[in-house]
Amino acid sequence: MPADIYLNVAVGGVLTGLVYGLMALGLSVIFGVVRVVNFAHGEMMTIAMYIAVTLFSAFHLDPLLMLVPIATVLFAFGYVLQAGMINAFITRPEHSQFLLLVAMAIIMVNVLLILFGPDAQGVQTSYSFDSFQFGRLIVDATKAYAGIAAIVVALALFVFFRSTRVGTAIRACADNYTGALVVGLDVKHLYALTFGLGTACVGAAGVMLVLIADVTPSLGPAYTLLAFVIVITGGLGSMPGALIGGLLIGLTEAMAGLLFSPSAKSMFAFAILVLVLLFRPQGIMGKRAAS
Repeated sequence: MPADIYLNVAVGGVLTGLVYGLMALGLSVIFGVVRVVNFAHGEMMTIAMYIAVTLFSAFHLDPLLMLVPIATVLFAFGYVLQAGMINAFITRPEHSQFLLLVAMAIIMVNVLLILFGPDAQGVQTSYSFDSFQFGRLIVDATKAYAGIAAIVVALALFVFFRSTRVGTAIRACADNYTGALVVGLDVKHLYALTFGLGTACVGAAGVMLVLIADVTPSLGPAYTLLAFVIVITGGLGSMPGALIGGLLIGLTEAMAGLLFSPSAKSMFAFAILVLVLLFRPQGIMGKRAAS
């Protein structure tokens, strides 16, 4: 097999991995601040994917042009969900949070199944079959656009958390919940804002992913599991780790599909997870817990 085929597949895997990383970034942000594991994460992404498909089918609106509006809708959904329901479970035992979010995930999957049916749906834009050629390297246009958009959204999130007063307040809540209350921060509002931002991230990732893959309601649990694999591999609660984990899993899946078979992708992704847990339990970018 010519060497340039490996390079082309690897580049495609890295671009897809950027989208995976953005999806996992939303999960990492929510856990890192709110300390709630969002078991409905993938289901929220499929909601964004179906919104993109519906807008494209009804009004021929390019998903990339709808990225910000759809992410805004998911932000509002996440904010209301956290403020109206999940906040009441913040201080409850972890199993209560688990049951709540799993129940919500099941509801989302079945609502999507009722509304859209079990058949796969997708979009076919004017550039769906376009590509860019750089010598012997051929890059799929949709993956390139999706990867670039993922980088832009991730950078915007990093800047928000590092360079704005609200972002600093959210990081303060993550570092010291009691201290944040003492200095008068509205922790409930900041938690809802954080959950909204995490949901907006996964919504943006869903809009990009619908350019690459079709969507069915049953994809939600699979993407939730993939997000967990990426976040644990990169380091739970680490934003850079989520992106690195996404790149690693995207590249691994692409190469496994080329060298073995597409059905072997998940096996190799989980093999990486096992190796990380064995040799670096805190994840690639994670910090060891203080003893």
